[in-house]
Amino acid sequence: MTEGNTRQYTVQKSDEQWRAELSPAEFQVLRKAGTERPFTGEYTDTKTVGVYKCRACDAELFRSETKFDSHCGWPSFFAPLAEDRVEYIEDHDLGMKRVEVRCANCGSHLGHVFEGEGYGTPTDLRYCINSVSLSLAPAE
Repeated sequence: MTEGNTRQYTVQKSDEQWRAELSPAEFQVLRKAGTERPFTGEYTDTKTVGVYKCRACDAELFRSETKFDSHCGWPSFFAPLAEDRVEYIEDHDLGMKRVEVRCANCGSHLGHVFEGEGYGTPTDLRYCINSVSLSLAPAE
């Protein structure tokens, strides 16, 4: 996680608690800001209608209506369910400026958001989110 972040989240647990609840891959991405390999996530090409939730705390984050095919290797959305559902943190890792997206409820790493890539979505944003950070609740 980004150094120096002192935000208090609604859901707070120790690394030991998170490790007990999450798989090793989930822990690496959600709690250590890792990234799953492209084109390997279960939701990359999913078309199921429903709500995508944080895999760590079950907070509702994205709706399937905002998911689009970006062909980047990860699930892509053009907007979160609501702006207060996610948190944005400037990320200067890997020698580039990116904007990290975290769950505003528990602080778990979700992915990054990119702007101005020309996808023709209503917001011109691409929330590039790791499948392992999400769980899908299909619509009834």
